[in-house]
Amino acid sequence: MAANLSSRSDRFKQGKAMRKAVPRTAHADLTGDLTRDPVAILAQNDSARVEELLPVRYQRMTTDAFAFLRGSAAVMANDLVSQPMVGIPVQACGDCHLMNFGAFGTPEDNILFDINDFDETLPGVDFTVDVKRLAASVAVAALAAGLPRSRARALATSTVSGYHARMYDLAGLSPLVIWHSRVELADEIARMGDRGLKRKLTDIVARTRGQLENDDNFPKLVTGSTPRIDDKPPTIFHLDAKLDAKHKLKPDLLFEQYAAGLDPSVAMLLSRYDLADFVFKAVGVGSVGTFCGVGLFMSGDNDPLFLQVKQAAASVLECLSPKLSFKGDQGRRVVEGQRIMQSASDIFLGVAQDQKTGRDFYVRQLKNRRLGGVSELAEASALEDYGRLCGRTLARAHAKSGDPAMIAGYIGKGDAFADAVGSFALAYADQTAKDYAALVVAKPTKVAEPAKVLKLQKKA
Repeated sequence: MAANLSSRSDRFKQGKAMRKAVPRTAHADLTGDLTRDPVAILAQNDSARVEELLPVRYQRMTTDAFAFLRGSAAVMANDLVSQPMVGIPVQACGDCHLMNFGAFGTPEDNILFDINDFDETLPGVDFTVDVKRLAASVAVAALAAGLPRSRARALATSTVSGYHARMYDLAGLSPLVIWHSRVELADEIARMGDRGLKRKLTDIVARTRGQLENDDNFPKLVTGSTPRIDDKPPTIFHLDAKLDAKHKLKPDLLFEQYAAGLDPSVAMLLSRYDLADFVFKAVGVGSVGTFCGVGLFMSGDNDPLFLQVKQAAASVLECLSPKLSFKGDQGRRVVEGQRIMQSASDIFLGVAQDQKTGRDFYVRQLKNRRLGGVSELAEASALEDYGRLCGRTLARAHAKSGDPAMIAGYIGKGDAFADAVGSFALAYADQTAKDYAALVVAKPTKVAEPAKVLKLQKKA
C-alpha cells in the first residue's frame, strides 16, 4: 500500500471529495441478489473441515440468529460484494462482530480491550466492510434480545458513531502516536453509563490483575508423573493415533518448524519448555471443524505453557475483488494482520505448515478466556455502551493501517454516515433472520452426535 504523504488537511479533503462518487446515504440500502442460498454458501468449505464436527458447527449456528451471524462470515462477505465501497483501504478484521472483541492482560499487567479474532483478516479492504459487519452484529444481537426494531437500529447507529468519534480524534495524531495508541479497559469503564456493565467490568479488572482464573473452556492441566490435558469432549480431547492425515498432524514436527521461524529471543524462551501433550480443541462457531489443537509445554520445574495451533484457510473477504486474492502462507496472513491491528500482540505468534497435507497454521499462546469474554457481559441494557466501545476499538485498529484523516473526511462531522449504516444494519438483521430460518429448515446435518465426535478420540 503506497503511502500518501500529502498533508493531513489535504487528505481530509480527498476523503470528503469521495462523497461525490459514493454518497454517504448510499450505505443505507441493502442491495444485491438476496435470493442466494445461504446454506449452500456455508457448505462450500465443508469438505475441508473435519466431517465428524460439522454437526457441532451447525448445531451452534442454529442457537439463534446472532449465533448464525457469528458463523456465517462467508455469507455476509458474499452480500457485501454488492454494497457500495468508498475506496479507502485498511487492514480488515474480516469477521468483525461483537463477540470477536475482548480484553486481555499485557506482560506489564495492563488490561487492554481489542479485537481478538483474525482468521479472516485481509489487507487492502474498504473500511466500510468491517464497520457494516460490526453494526449488523449489534442490530442482530439487539433483536435476538427482544428489543424493538427502532432500538436495534439506534444501537447500531450508536456503534458507528463511536467509530466516527474515535476516528476523528485519531485523524489529528501522528502515525507513530496512532501506532502506539491503546484502548485501556479501565479508562473505557469511566466512559460508560450503564451501571451494571461498569460494575461487572470493574470487578473483572480487580480480580484479574496479576492472576487469571481458569474457566470451563480453558484446558485443565492434570498433574502427576506425566502432566497432561484433561479431556472434555466434544470440545477438548486427545486424537486417536490411527486417524488419517486430514484429522490429525504431528505436533512435534509442527512445533519444531514453528520454533525455527520465531524471533531468536522468543525461540530461546520457548526452548525452556518441552512438549508434553497435545489435544484437539473445537473453538468458536464459524471455526468448528477446522483443525485446532493445543500443545502443553512444561518447564523443568513443571510450569505449564499452552500454545494453540489453528488452521488458516483463505479469507472469506477474497470474494470482494480479484485484487484481494492472497498468495502465500495463510497462517502468515493471519499473524501479520493481527500484529497490524492489535495494540499489543502475543510474543508467541508464529506460523507453521503441515507438509504432508499442505495445511497452513498459525500458533499463539492460549490464554485464559475469562478475561477475554467481556462481550458476554453485554446484555441488552448495556449494549449501547459495549457497541460504542467496539466501534472505538475498530477505529483505532483501522487507523493503524489506513488513513484516518481521509476516513474522517469522508464520514464528515454530522450523523449522515452513522445513520445510513444504522439503516443497513437493521436491513441486514432482517436478512440474517431469514437466512437463519433457512438453515433451521434445511437441517444440513443432524443434531451433533457425540458418538461421531468420540470416533476422533484416542482410545483409553
